[in-house]
Amino acid sequence: MTKISHSVDYLAEVAAMARATDPGQLDAIACGLADVRERGGRLFILGVGGGAGHASHAVNDFRKLCALESYTPTDNVSELTARTNDDGWDTSFSAWLAVSRLSDRDALLVFSVGGGSRELGVSVNLVRAIEAAHALGTSIYGVVGAPGGTLAELADIAVIVEPPPLLRTPLVESFQAVVWHALVSHPWLAVKRGHWESLAVAAKP
Repeated sequence: MTKISHSVDYLAEVAAMARATDPGQLDAIACGLADVRERGGRLFILGVGGGAGHASHAVNDFRKLCALESYTPTDNVSELTARTNDDGWDTSFSAWLAVSRLSDRDALLVFSVGGGSRELGVSVNLVRAIEAAHALGTSIYGVVGAPGGTLAELADIAVIVEPPPLLRTPLVESFQAVVWHALVSHPWLAVKRGHWESLAVAAKP
């Protein structure tokens, strides 16, 4: 039987990405988001594909565990599809943020594999949203798998992970979840434990 090394290789790359990540970046994002909460700002989380699923999950965690007012446009499928149908996909996020009155008190957290490129026509809806936030002085954070895209270039802090090309999407998307869970459990940001963690503490003699 031929040995299948995919699982070994996959987990080895996960470990390598974790070792290569600067923990100071995570601390700085946690501090920045705590400041957003302190000044009464909001957190807007953006992603497409797997990133959209991450955004919805992360909104729940930031609201429930960190008491940070958070939203994502992809939670409202009616508005998202109406904007896409009527005005086009490229402005679907930036127009939503405009109605939400995005300002310099707020923060943007973006999950993207490539980071978007206006020149290449890649994830232009993310690009427009990032550019709009940058122009307003909104704090921008992200987790991305490429150093040259709009997210990496314009973010205040971008956690850049660079796995092998053939595993780029699954590994980058996996690591996005690692990063936001590190943030929502960070002592500078979290205001309460997760439900099961709190039960475990209560059960100790």
